[in-house]
Amino acid sequence: MANSPTRILLVRHGEVPGISPPAFRGRIDLALTPTGRRQAEATGDVVAEAFCVDAAYASPLSRCMHTADIVAEAFDMAPIALPEFTDIDYGAWQGRTYQEIREEQPDLFARWFSTPHLADIPGGETLYQAAQRVETVFRLIMDRHIGQTVLLVGHDSVNRLLLLLALDLPLSRFWHLRQDPCALSVFEHENANNWTIQSINQTTHLIAAGLQT
Repeated sequence: MANSPTRILLVRHGEVPGISPPAFRGRIDLALTPTGRRQAEATGDVVAEAFCVDAAYASPLSRCMHTADIVAEAFDMAPIALPEFTDIDYGAWQGRTYQEIREEQPDLFARWFSTPHLADIPGGETLYQAAQRVETVFRLIMDRHIGQTVLLVGHDSVNRLLLLLALDLPLSRFWHLRQDPCALSVFEHENANNWTIQSINQTTHLIAAGLQT
């Protein structure tokens, strides 16, 4: 409805291998673990109880598409793959563990976590380049779904970038926003106002289900 706010339900995909111990997963197509599937089911339950979803999009990687499939099942809709929302290209770091990169390239590794907006990952994309494509997600949603509620399932990195854009914060704040597996963030856009954040990284449904401590 045109008089209703445009609402984004932002969800990170469920647990996959490489979250712990941490690795640069990037564009490796990893499947959800059994815990990840249960996390997606718990998120689907809380979304179905509180919202009526009009459209669903996800990163084309299977961990996001599978999570979106589970969450959107209650609304009898198939999520649409959104290439602009795929994970960051980590170049030469992709598939490597944090420990490996810390030992081989300590200065660059430290820069990625202290000043990520200034880090150049060998063979990968910069945070600025990733933010440019993520920004197109906002334009797509505003063009197609004014006054509707949209489910959007992405990765830790791209979800952080979308939240920075919604909050009008610089890329230097990248690590200031947490995105846990299957956490829910909600933000709205109404009339000519900016995006308003309703919640960030909501995980109470996962804690209640014993899927997060």
